[in-house]
Amino acid sequence: MRYNFKLRLGLVLAVFGILMGAFAYRLIQLQVVNPRTSSVSTGTYTYDTRVTAARGEILDRNGNVLVRNRASYDLIITSYALFNSEDPNESLRQLARLCRELGISYTDHLPVTRVKPYEYETSNYSRTWNGYFRDFLRQNDWDADVSAAQLIKLMRSRFHIPNDWSDEDVRDVLGLRYELDLRYYTYLPTYTFLSDVDAAQLAELQELNVPGMQVVAGTVREYNTDYAAHILGRTAAMSPEEWEIYKEKGYAMDAYVGKDGLEKAFEEVLHGTDGILRTTVDREGNIISQEYVVEPKAGANVETTIDINYQRIAEESLASYILDLRENGVGSKHEGKDAEGGAVVVMDVKTGAVLASASYPTFNIATFSQDYNELIQDKYSPIFNRALMQAYPPGSTYKMVTAIAALTEGTINRSYVVEDKGVYTRFEEQGYAPACYLWTSSHQTHGIVNCAEALAVSCNYFFYEVGWLTGEEATDKTAKALGLGEPTGVELPETTGWRANEETKKELYSDPKMQVFTYGDRISMAIGQSDNRFSPLQLAVYTSAVANRGVRYKATFLNRIISADYQELRYEMQPEVASVLQATDEAWDVCRAGMRMAVSSDSGTANKVFGDYPVKVCAKTGTAQHGAGGSDNASFVCYAPMDDPQIAIAIYVEKGAQGGALGNIAKDIFDAYFVNAGGNDTVAPENAMN
Repeated sequence: MRYNFKLRLGLVLAVFGILMGAFAYRLIQLQVVNPRTSSVSTGTYTYDTRVTAARGEILDRNGNVLVRNRASYDLIITSYALFNSEDPNESLRQLARLCRELGISYTDHLPVTRVKPYEYETSNYSRTWNGYFRDFLRQNDWDADVSAAQLIKLMRSRFHIPNDWSDEDVRDVLGLRYELDLRYYTYLPTYTFLSDVDAAQLAELQELNVPGMQVVAGTVREYNTDYAAHILGRTAAMSPEEWEIYKEKGYAMDAYVGKDGLEKAFEEVLHGTDGILRTTVDREGNIISQEYVVEPKAGANVETTIDINYQRIAEESLASYILDLRENGVGSKHEGKDAEGGAVVVMDVKTGAVLASASYPTFNIATFSQDYNELIQDKYSPIFNRALMQAYPPGSTYKMVTAIAALTEGTINRSYVVEDKGVYTRFEEQGYAPACYLWTSSHQTHGIVNCAEALAVSCNYFFYEVGWLTGEEATDKTAKALGLGEPTGVELPETTGWRANEETKKELYSDPKMQVFTYGDRISMAIGQSDNRFSPLQLAVYTSAVANRGVRYKATFLNRIISADYQELRYEMQPEVASVLQATDEAWDVCRAGMRMAVSSDSGTANKVFGDYPVKVCAKTGTAQHGAGGSDNASFVCYAPMDDPQIAIAIYVEKGAQGGALGNIAKDIFDAYFVNAGGNDTVAPENAMN
């Protein structure tokens, strides 16, 4: 008996200890870990609100703010004041109804469809939100496999929803009650009902006098420019997949993050550290006191390499050219009326800094969400960043590669000449006899030409022969070192394209017969055809490397990172050499001479645009076949000044017909860089660093 008594007493004490421990744990949770305290005697309630830190600004290289933050207002709802009011459900119903009338969408994570027959839509939410939903079911002692329809019935009973309400009102209020209920047993921040409410809507919503609804100041992204949409990027709420990544970095579930462009590339630099504001209110929701438990810290500012003036000129000039081309065509045959899109990349030769990156057609980044459906249906794909993401056949702009390889290998020298006979007949017996472009267009030839002259007049025949004699290995090695078919190092997503070689053949074609690198490939690769495909950004990097006599810099959009108050330099980008091509002085001199002759000689392919230009420009035009029907693609690369290269430009137009005419776009940019330099106003932020 004594033994049984001691056993029973021990069990009672153990149960009592467990209960006291659970009580103590819950008390700590409420008062220390997740303080939401109320006092019956004083009639107050204290809660914590997450304060979103201001996102860093994005600037151009001159200090002009391209993307900043605009003051906004959010509406939060606190349970204490709401549920101390006379009829909280009716208050929520009136609030939801007014939002419907005003066309306002508010936050609702209840994973049930809004109309009958009710079904779960948990796939629309992250694993974390689905975890909160499971917590909700457990807290209410409801089975995890309860049907959506049965859940709605259970929730109606649990939250005392009147029977005579419409289905629409019921679902709206249940969604709001769900959000508020979650805040009792999770660590979710105070419920943000609406974000960035405009003044008129805010006034109407406040007239309802919903107990517990308060206005909290915040910020949203604002664009100070209509340009660089493909580069700047945008922010939006996280997807379920993104949340799985960012939650490990301390992000709140409802945080906005960079979705693309520079906003995404420098997300962790721009994103600040959120603060916690502790607020005490009375039963009516009146604020008694507020203090920061954790001060919010704004994100750092990103100063880019972009010059917004050059960006504007590049976009406007490219758009004007393509629209005129569609209307009038180019040349005697008025080709190019089927022109589709294009790109321009402007680069600092000495650093690899991207000064402008234009893609046409473009879009308005500020109204992207509203315009999205229209944009994705546009046949010209305006969302697509052609400057970085499209790989094109380079055409004759590739010929400097062949020239440098041949001169460095000793296959030819500056005096070596080839007689252009119109049709290249070395493999005529095998059924392959490509013709020079001049021969196909007018039955004329370039006659006897050396390497520099062949570059100036873009003689295919010369490079057919030299490409064959030099071989694909030396040519491909040269192209690789100059950055073609290689990552540029730029911070944004890009295509690396591919070079015409045996490895590419095996990757591109499944048919064993197509995987063989033939004599035809060797000849056509020499003039930028075969399987050569490069982005306009790569063409700009390549042109810069040619201007630098083989020194290729990593491309970048980042200039500096500066503290939120503009008082501290956090990081400054230094030019980084990506590769160096060891070629002969003769190779560089001949290339420079040929590209200069393309501009200065009467027969040069770029003479009409730059023949009498006050700055010595070196250029190469290109016309590329693409196999998609219609006009040929057009390409143009150039750098200036000839004796001290500073700026390189690559231009590409889909079905642009003739590369030489693209020089007009380059001229507009050169005018701003050389002729009108220093004439542009720069608006720097207050307290900006020099």
